[in-house]
Amino acid sequence: CLISNTCQSGFAFGTVGWILCTISMGLVEWRVWHVNNTTIITSGVAWVGIWKVCFISYLHISPGLKEQFCHKFNNSEAFIPHEIYVAQGLLLTAMVIGALALGFTVIALRNIYMGIVYKSKISSFFLAGGFLYIVASLCVLVPVSWNFYAVTHNQSIPFPPSYYMPSSPEAQEVGAAIPVGIISAILLMMSGTFSLSYRFPVTANIREES
Repeated sequence: CLISNTCQSGFAFGTVGWILCTISMGLVEWRVWHVNNTTIITSGVAWVGIWKVCFISYLHISPGLKEQFCHKFNNSEAFIPHEIYVAQGLLLTAMVIGALALGFTVIALRNIYMGIVYKSKISSFFLAGGFLYIVASLCVLVPVSWNFYAVTHNQSIPFPPSYYMPSSPEAQEVGAAIPVGIISAILLMMSGTFSLSYRFPVTANIREES
């Protein structure tokens, strides 16, 4: 068989890793802030993402009901820390590069399934896909690691008054988006390694493309 278990596993890991990258980018729970003043942030917890900040408030709501307020970040706002700017750009890049890597891998697998067994074509597609998987993995790992460092060192963000957020939390912890991003980076790296390690079976009836 021209398709090894390693190759199939690499494609599966790459697909799941790319999906998790997209999920991590969309989640607002990158940093979980615990605040003392619960006048507006009624629950005492706020979620800081790379695109917006959200919290639960009971103000101006009927008794017993609650509402989630979110403020989207404007890229022109100077208060946004560098790690959030970097995360926005690199995760978008990772999503695009990961999609390209999946495309190259799909083409390679399709060629095998369809019996188009030109060694140079298949090896080139796996090589390109593997390289892009690794680049996408690094694009996820850098912002995830940087934001993890910011959380563990309880770094503050000077939010403007319109955000109703304190500049420093009483405490903060890692949100769900960071471990999701770490898993995504690991899976993408594994997929890239598997794709780059693909070797065309020497016993296969192959044709060299002229």
